[in-house]
Amino acid sequence: MEEREPVRRPGGRSARVRAAVHQAVTDLVAERGYGEFTVADVASRAGVADTSVYRRWGTLEALLTDVALTRLKAQSPMPDTGSLAGDLHTYATQVAREITGPDGLAVLRLTVALSNRGERGLRARDDFLAERARLVQEMLDRAAERGENPPDALGVLDHIMAPMYIRVLFGVGPLTPDYIAGLVDRLLERP
Repeated sequence: MEEREPVRRPGGRSARVRAAVHQAVTDLVAERGYGEFTVADVASRAGVADTSVYRRWGTLEALLTDVALTRLKAQSPMPDTGSLAGDLHTYATQVAREITGPDGLAVLRLTVALSNRGERGLRARDDFLAERARLVQEMLDRAAERGENPPDALGVLDHIMAPMYIRVLFGVGPLTPDYIAGLVDRLLERP
């Protein structure tokens, strides 16, 4: 008789619980703000037992860090349009869509709050920034290989990302297509 490998369900209950808990955290951050809810609140909102949350994450801070990192790493892939201008315009538009989407502001606020909450939060922030810098650098390296003169990764952060994050975090103004295009165009026009 031939031995069969066990059937594995992609996702399953564990994935559903994780998704429900992550969404509950995001919703609570959006509604109440960082530090204004407990594991019991998260569990109740997600429809799971407190013990499930503690067993999987241990602490509320570990859960919050997992949510922030998971959401931030799930952002859109880096574009490859064939030109630096096209890549930067597409990338900036993707980021604007993500941070103004249904959970965007909550995830941004959570990330900022966690970066001020000890070693684990700092590590989460640093991991995210390192990954984003690596991806941006790949885009800039492709442009250099095509003979274009790209800015450095910090220039992309300073001139494109930071203004968009500030607008969203402080509610200063909308991220219109013209505004986003202007950020990219000004960066590319720099000497």
